[in-house]
Amino acid sequence: MTGVAEDIAFRRPVEADHARLVELVDEWWGGRRMRLLLPRLWLQHFTGTSWIAERADGRVAGFLVGFISQDHPDTAYVHMVATNPNGRRSGLGRELYERFVDDVRGRGVARVKAVTWPGNRVSVAFHTSIGFRIDEGLGTQRLYGTPAYADYDGDGEDRVVFIRDL
Repeated sequence: MTGVAEDIAFRRPVEADHARLVELVDEWWGGRRMRLLLPRLWLQHFTGTSWIAERADGRVAGFLVGFISQDHPDTAYVHMVATNPNGRRSGLGRELYERFVDDVRGRGVARVKAVTWPGNRVSVAFHTSIGFRIDEGLGTQRLYGTPAYADYDGDGEDRVVFIRDL
């Protein structure tokens, strides 16, 4: 454990967690409409490499949804990681990632990827602090002061691509 509060328990998500999680993501992202990025299918098909962190009273403290690529089995991808803003800087996000890395490393994965919006300075700082490097490949440009791909996920949907070699 990495300094995470002792009253936190980790478990695999189940489909029944969906309603709780989508209610939290918009709040935890400062009111941005994020729930559409977490459809129910994530909790139907990707639970074996995903995690929920809960407090002793049952409140969700954080979660991570990720998977191993079918087309590139040496690569895993974290689709979404979130922690309650009131519990940030506690090591919880790092612990969720380490649990994911342990899961996928044991299955032959050599690298983990993730993306974020380049204006999300908290996410950029978090990912680089836990060992991710920013992809500065062909086509990147400095957006919000960070190397990123313009229109990565469509018109106006710029993304920083993170890579962590295992």
